[in-house]
Amino acid sequence: MHENNLTTPLPERAFLVGIAEKGSHPLLSIEESLQELALLARTAGMDVVGQTYQNVSRIDPATLIGKGKVEEVQEMLVASDAQAVVFDEELNPRHQRELEQRFGEGIKVLDRSAVILDIFAQHASTREGALQVELAQYEYRLPRLTRAWTHLSRQTGGGGGRSGTGGVGLRGPGETQLEVDRRDIIRRISKLKDELEHVREHRAQHRRQRERAGIPLVALVGYTNAGKSSLLHAISGADVYIADQLFATLDPTTRRISLPSGRQTLLTDTVGFIQKLPTTLVAAFRATLEEIAEADLILNVVDVTHPNVEQHIETVEDTLAEIEVPPIPRVLVWNKIDLLDDAARLAALQESQSTNTHAAQVAVSARTHEGLPDLLAAIERILSETQHSVRLLLPYERGDLVALLHEQATVEHQEHGADGVILVARIPPWLVARFEPFQLA
Repeated sequence: MHENNLTTPLPERAFLVGIAEKGSHPLLSIEESLQELALLARTAGMDVVGQTYQNVSRIDPATLIGKGKVEEVQEMLVASDAQAVVFDEELNPRHQRELEQRFGEGIKVLDRSAVILDIFAQHASTREGALQVELAQYEYRLPRLTRAWTHLSRQTGGGGGRSGTGGVGLRGPGETQLEVDRRDIIRRISKLKDELEHVREHRAQHRRQRERAGIPLVALVGYTNAGKSSLLHAISGADVYIADQLFATLDPTTRRISLPSGRQTLLTDTVGFIQKLPTTLVAAFRATLEEIAEADLILNVVDVTHPNVEQHIETVEDTLAEIEVPPIPRVLVWNKIDLLDDAARLAALQESQSTNTHAAQVAVSARTHEGLPDLLAAIERILSETQHSVRLLLPYERGDLVALLHEQATVEHQEHGADGVILVARIPPWLVARFEPFQLA
């Protein structure tokens, strides 16, 4: 037993603290939010040993929760033998410093954002994912830089080292170590942004190639653990990592699928969303999230069995608005119906969402494949409904474009003229730019 403890460290014992501010209207109740935070902490490898919350009329500018509650939490930390305290709200730099001083060196002070960043660092498996997570971590750390920030020192794999001080040389006159660390982090952030800009340009190039090929893109979005990766696997047979945990996959996966008519489309899985998603993460994953904004159709995948499913839908919509996704048609996909005992619950949920601007609602099970034919039919129908009516004159030597029209569009009339083939067709949005030079009045 003792030898095992030497080789396998025990999980860090964490105590959770929530805050309910009078007059605020959060999506989740304080109890539900703390329950989600506990799941996040366990996903990050912590052992949750207790929790509490504070009702406040206003946020305490020094300690967030007030002097009296801090003292109460201190007693709970001792009683539970906790090593870390995790706040459900993002701590500003002053809160971080004050709480670290009051709880003492033996207690790590974390917040929800730090835990989510830690989970992302564990799950980033590609170079791009590692770069994005590392950038988000450094931007989170910089304003909070103190000597007690080793709790954020997980190796992300992005090449930046553990603490951002690996490349520090000699200090200048009068410089403190914190000043050196801060300058080094700023330099590292700049380098990461340059590398991610190259990633963004590479993605844009791929999008242009896809548009030239005339293949539409369907993006999967959803609250974390709603089953997006399982649905991608069920539809495409893609070999993707699937696990029943938060943020199991971060790196986008795109697969080509066939619709009922035989037309091809691309289906891409993106990072899962969650309430209070750190703004540094949203910014760092800009290149990945741009795939959503460039999609022709969005599938919002939700876990129909989750008690907070309606709040999850709202969180996803809020996040899409935050990253400025245009009004792309959306399909609400009620997943995991095989686990639903009460059919009336599904009907009630669908009715509650009937006033929202979804192009369709489809109930499926990624595990049993129930409802997948209906989903594919809905995708094809909605993609077809967004088509534009055009009249084209294609030169005879552009037989490739004539073939592309017959493959990806609906050709209503075709005749041969003196200068080429005249066609009347309904074409999807992703082909409009391709055929614009050949349009007739």
